[in-house]
Amino acid sequence: MAPFCEIIANKPYVVSAFLLLGLLTLSSTTTGAESIGVCYGRVADNLPPDPEVISLYQANGIRRMRIFDPNPPTLQALRGSNIELIVGVRNQDIQSLGNDVAAATAWVQNNVLNYFPDVKFRYIAVGNEIKPQDAEAIYVLAAMKNIKTAIASANLQDQIKVSTAIDMSLLGSSYPPSTGSFSDAASSYINPIIAFLASNGSPFLANVYPYFSYIGDTKDISLGYALFAAPGVTVQDGAFGYTNLFAAAVDALYSALEKAGGSSVEIVVSETGWPSQGGEGATVENASTYYKNLIDSVKGGTPKRRGKPVETYLFAMFDENQKGPAEIERHFGLFSPDKQPKYQIRFNEKNKALANRCTRIKSSHLLYWSILFSSLLFFNKSHGHK
Repeated sequence: MAPFCEIIANKPYVVSAFLLLGLLTLSSTTTGAESIGVCYGRVADNLPPDPEVISLYQANGIRRMRIFDPNPPTLQALRGSNIELIVGVRNQDIQSLGNDVAAATAWVQNNVLNYFPDVKFRYIAVGNEIKPQDAEAIYVLAAMKNIKTAIASANLQDQIKVSTAIDMSLLGSSYPPSTGSFSDAASSYINPIIAFLASNGSPFLANVYPYFSYIGDTKDISLGYALFAAPGVTVQDGAFGYTNLFAAAVDALYSALEKAGGSSVEIVVSETGWPSQGGEGATVENASTYYKNLIDSVKGGTPKRRGKPVETYLFAMFDENQKGPAEIERHFGLFSPDKQPKYQIRFNEKNKALANRCTRIKSSHLLYWSILFSSLLFFNKSHGHK
């Protein structure tokens, strides 16, 4: 048998194959994205400057962000940060973008392409919590299509997905989760949107708040079930047992999607949170318990989608002193405006450590393959192979 070096020297394509194998090995080592992001709301007059906010995300290992409008200072500060972004289209802009392709193209140019690739856009959320009866509802799908057309014109349709964020009020049934379905009033609005998402490989963005479900029915929903702290299965639904309200809500949405022809559509929880004060059950202790248990839970998926992490965005980065009118709306922050944490949350530290380790591995792998390739080229030249 010929020596290994002689074989690959005579067959340069083998070298390419080994280099590709090395890169694929590296890629498999570094894949596995974090499942937790944090919403950055700005309804306040006392928040830190955007560059400091981005630094706070990075310091805490938060690798995903959702913003509710394309705020230029935020987008500018995100350049080079490697933070993946959901950027929102404001509800008041939906009609114009739905009516005018040129307006949608200009929106994409001004708010996406002008920052790409320095900013890592993940999704564009066309509107937030639009209800079927809202004036904007009839324009949402058209705006989504026009935005998607503009994204496709830039050949970014595989990198940036277009969706819209809904709330749980669109469900007509949610208990038990297997009965999940959209209400009759919502179906004519949401079903065509689901078809768009399915045909374009886009996720279904949903704002899921067990807190509000809990305070709306404290008789039938226990605090432990809402906080991921129930002692065992609370709801048995056929083969699936539910120990927390969050997973039950997500699976109710999956059931609704399946009934609406969207069984292939993935759910991304675009908002979830628990307030620290201002209402029933709103304490620092409860909020801390919710966030810590949520972060641990979403890694393993839900009973219907076991083992598939639920991409989830916590609401919100800061307490926002101008939200309202309810006092409770001002106390959903993970941090105070002075950047001090309200809770001891690990966010994505394990993934951050893994990323750092993979970066070191990446460097050593690239060095190894570079040396090997150089050696093979030298061998090739010295032995006169062509």
